[in-house]
Amino acid sequence: MIDACGGGNPAHRWHAGRVTQTSPARQWRVPASLPAAKLAGAVLLIALGLLFADGDPVRLALAVLAAAALAGWAVRDLVAPVRLTVDPAGLTVIHGFAGRRLLPWSTVEAIAVDRRPRLGLTSETLEIDAGNTLHLFGRYDLGATPEEVATALRAARPVR
Repeated sequence: MIDACGGGNPAHRWHAGRVTQTSPARQWRVPASLPAAKLAGAVLLIALGLLFADGDPVRLALAVLAAAALAGWAVRDLVAPVRLTVDPAGLTVIHGFAGRRLLPWSTVEAIAVDRRPRLGLTSETLEIDAGNTLHLFGRYDLGATPEEVATALRAARPVR
């Protein structure tokens, strides 16, 4: 039997709602330019510390400490650039410095976007509530707007 939605093969049927078939994994990552900007900022901090230290070891130490923290943050972006992955099994989120944690769909209670106005700008954060844990992602964690990612995650969630 041939139907109007793609022939006799059920795998080729068009569906306007949620897709119940398995789909490939999709991931969101830190933009490639971000770690480079952080490393450049660390170098700039050290240069400014050397320039304005005037022989004061405390000023130089503070500049080096801030640069080291910024460089460590950049290293995390280089070691674990993928922050969020969605597949039929659930969501894989970054955990700790560079670890990963699988959140099965059954543990994901809510996917929401929190918007907060601050200093004339609105910040958006993707919130994934997995019962005992709450995972937060910003635009620079995902390389996309949190609203776009939330829409994609809701669409990928299997029908209950």
